[in-house]
Amino acid sequence: MASSQYPRNFSHIGISVPNVEKAVEFYTDVLGWYLIMPPTVITEDKSAIGEMCTDVFGAGWDSFKIAHLSTGDKIGVEIFEFKNACNPDNNFEYWKTGVFHFCVQDPNLEELAEKIEKAGGKRRMKKPRYYFPGEKPYRMIYMEDPFGNILEIYSHSYELTYSSGAYNESKE
Repeated sequence: MASSQYPRNFSHIGISVPNVEKAVEFYTDVLGWYLIMPPTVITEDKSAIGEMCTDVFGAGWDSFKIAHLSTGDKIGVEIFEFKNACNPDNNFEYWKTGVFHFCVQDPNLEELAEKIEKAGGKRRMKKPRYYFPGEKPYRMIYMEDPFGNILEIYSHSYELTYSSGAYNESKE
């Protein structure tokens, strides 16, 4: 069904972590994202940002740290550290409503997966999967960053992968 609406661009995503400085180090060193604004403390006050946060979080949030990064394709990434933040034992509750992963693209996903592991992350899959084994080199793997956030890595663009019928009968 064709829509008369035009597709909106993706602007940014917010990611919560227990330590914003360590997260900035991970995302800039391992994923190569650009640091736009270093970690900054935002407090609950009458400033424009303070009042905007109260609109979102409700009264009593007190303060948090935030840093702003950007991917190579200009997508913004806000890294939040809230008071009493913690790493859950299992952050992979994919069946619950909400964002359960984000995806980055790297033609050498095997090397990036190793870098993520060396930086304290872990694999959710033992090895990359091929969407079209023996036909096309399109691969993917699920990982976790060192803070428990789920990230996926694609070897090729989303459009290339899915325009080729990625859910057709698999040969693997």
